[in-house]
Amino acid sequence: MDFHFASAWEALSDAYPNRTATIADGRYTSWREYEQRAASLATLLSAHGIGAGSKAGLYMHNRHEYQEAQFAIFKVGGCPINVNYRYKTDELIYLLDNSDSEVVFFQSCYAMRIWEIKDRLPKVKLFVQVDDGTEALLKGAVDYERAIRQNQPAPRVAQDPEGVYMLYTGGTTGMPKGVMYPVGQFAEFLIGMGAVGRGLTPPQNMSEYLGFLEQVEEPPISLPACPLMHGTGIWLGSFLPMLLGGTVVTTSKLGLDPDLLLGQVEEYKVSDVVIVGDAFARPILAALDAAEKRGTPYDLSSLKQIASSGVMWSQETKQGLLRHHDMVLADVMGSTEGGMGSSVTTREDLKGTAKFELNEGVCVITDDGRFVEAGTGEMGKIATSAFVPLGYYKDEEKSAATFREIDGVRYSFPGDYATIEADGSITLLGRGSACINTGGEKVFPEEVEEAVKRHDDVLDCLVVGVPDERFGERIVAVISVKEGSSLTDEGLITFTAEHLSGYKTPRQVLQAPEVRRGPNGKADYKWAKTFALGK
Repeated sequence: MDFHFASAWEALSDAYPNRTATIADGRYTSWREYEQRAASLATLLSAHGIGAGSKAGLYMHNRHEYQEAQFAIFKVGGCPINVNYRYKTDELIYLLDNSDSEVVFFQSCYAMRIWEIKDRLPKVKLFVQVDDGTEALLKGAVDYERAIRQNQPAPRVAQDPEGVYMLYTGGTTGMPKGVMYPVGQFAEFLIGMGAVGRGLTPPQNMSEYLGFLEQVEEPPISLPACPLMHGTGIWLGSFLPMLLGGTVVTTSKLGLDPDLLLGQVEEYKVSDVVIVGDAFARPILAALDAAEKRGTPYDLSSLKQIASSGVMWSQETKQGLLRHHDMVLADVMGSTEGGMGSSVTTREDLKGTAKFELNEGVCVITDDGRFVEAGTGEMGKIATSAFVPLGYYKDEEKSAATFREIDGVRYSFPGDYATIEADGSITLLGRGSACINTGGEKVFPEEVEEAVKRHDDVLDCLVVGVPDERFGERIVAVISVKEGSSLTDEGLITFTAEHLSGYKTPRQVLQAPEVRRGPNGKADYKWAKTFALGK
């Protein structure tokens, strides 16, 4: 096995130099230009001692520079580090220090934050600033475009497939953790995932790779609606389509603008959109409905697939999307720590909410180490032995807790609980860390949220537990509603009780102007609990 992201993309740039690699805010970059710009950045990195094993922080929005800088880091044998652009001073310092980052690529709007912390980052040798028109060049930083102009493309080097690639995940508790994979196996895994999705045989090594690409009819044009700084965006929205010789479309505008997204689907003939569950799908569906009502429906004729991972994607929302266009809706159950299952929905085959088919090597194991049998209704943690990470970077204790050996087999336990149905499919319950214990019963917030959001007036919902003298914890639903809604708390509780057992029904409903989520659409339960407690 000799796969590597840099080697694959270099081969692509040679074989298809004039094919479009990226479209960013209307700017087209060919595969030849993409590779050459990354090679010039690689020269800059090498000149500052950045090489094999070096870590490099990417502190940017979705833009072509994010992908070019990442390519450059791979070219020198280094590891890109995803930086959450919502992080404040102490969080940034922790992440960049914990990851041992030696270079930071940042865009101008974050120049002042870099200026605040740069003297507290002794490991960082180089700061590279991407001009977004907001701030002048930070003193001591290198201008991104000037660096490309002034540096000759670096010669290509043989890559080590045993090197480490990692992605930082915030998880549900604690500080961010770097999940480590062998870079070659990870690239191979994504190529295989793309091949299987198209009914092709995956290449076994780099010598077979170009022959494999010739079989890829209509390479994907992908639009990651979620941030590249998160696994769903960078893996499904960028890495995978690029390894298939495709194109990635991005906009640097923060937040989800469903009309902008649908306009890009029309303009650039996007074939694949990547989202994060209902947090993205519901606003997109609302925009489609509104456009249809105006008599100006969006042209979705190029769209073949919408893929999602990380957050609940309800059956009702999927049905609404399929009413507008015949396509594949791929709901991937996974986390940074491993892929676990999938649910593919079409007009002919509509799957229920949170119902997934298990990947090979995936099982459900109880907290006391027993394997759950299908149809028993017993709950356990999902575990996968198919492609287990090396561990968490510099955290042996958490690595030992998440990546464990049972009966001689090493498993990854990302943290999700589930039951196995009689037909072998699984029903995802949620994360144990957010589980509510009320009256001795375990309640998973995601299940309650799904029931609450069935109400037509509810825009979004997060469910948390707060202290209760009688039940231990009381279930509270924090919701946002449509403008002009007359929905009462009692009315919503009564509505929810029609879909859930009594002990799972919210005891209290609180309305907020907006339900807060991360930029990747994932639930901000910390905020919801603070709001529920009135703090």
